[in-house]
Amino acid sequence: MEKNKLEKYKNLLESELKLLENELNSVGRKNPDNLKDWEAEPDEEALPSADSTDYADEIEEFEGNAAILKELEIKYNETKKALEKMKNGTYGICDVCGKEIPEARLDANPSATTCLEHVK
Repeated sequence: MEKNKLEKYKNLLESELKLLENELNSVGRKNPDNLKDWEAEPDEEALPSADSTDYADEIEEFEGNAAILKELEIKYNETKKALEKMKNGTYGICDVCGKEIPEARLDANPSATTCLEHVK
């Protein structure tokens, strides 16, 4: 891949990574036992109260954050993997067949690791 195109995708991926980190921090935190993992952060003030409806709302919010966090974490890890592939010189190469990933696919998803033929 041409150097200027590679630089374009690197800038896109780095911007995406920063955005994802901000979003992850808004709904969770890094797991202190595994810094490569994120976890939904419970509201420390949301202790069981006399009003079970309020407590149920807090649990529902926590579960919603956990689902959002999972999707963000997947995208975050895919973005980090793409940046790592750039360092290794394998960015833009399909993980399955070894062919070059079309630019149109990389434009739509700079962290793509497969060509369209091998999309999961």
